[in-house]
Amino acid sequence: MQKPAVTQVSINETIAKRRSGRAYDASKPITHAQIIALLEAARWAPSCFGDEPWRFIVWDKNADAKTWQQAFDCVVPNNQTWVKDAPVLILVCAGTLFGHNQSPNRWAQYDTGAAAENLCLQAASMGLMAHQMGGFNADKTREHFAIPAEYTPMTMIAVGYEGDANNLPDELKARELAARKRKPLGELFFSETWGKPI
Repeated sequence: MQKPAVTQVSINETIAKRRSGRAYDASKPITHAQIIALLEAARWAPSCFGDEPWRFIVWDKNADAKTWQQAFDCVVPNNQTWVKDAPVLILVCAGTLFGHNQSPNRWAQYDTGAAAENLCLQAASMGLMAHQMGGFNADKTREHFAIPAEYTPMTMIAVGYEGDANNLPDELKARELAARKRKPLGELFFSETWGKPI
């Protein structure tokens, strides 16, 4: 399904076509090489002091269905209705301390978001769909997957090939097929001072 972003001027095609869909094709696995490409894109994100505060855990249903299921069990029930068909789940965590001096890193979550977005854009460029979600149990992921205390689980990402929206429950199908929308540019981006639309 093609639903590119509607913009005032042309933007990069990969950015325009990236979207957080929910209909995945359960019959199409992702290769290990594709997963590595996604992670390489995340690895090359910018970070304060070059600290690379992010850590990702990857679960591939086709390589290890048991641990994928453990990760899936950490997803909230509403999201499970569509995540069930995604062959890959990825947990993104942000460190809280700088590696070089162990002082608090207040930019870590910002930098980790950049790494996650790099992954999502790489997925879009490869014909894959990546959907970031906050709807997961962070404490459960920490417990099941031995995440150290100094790392904060930030998002779970479902990755796979786009499937048929008609296979989704009615409410999710309606959301999947609805036109994409964003707030007006001037409501979010200002010129010279706060509140003056660009």
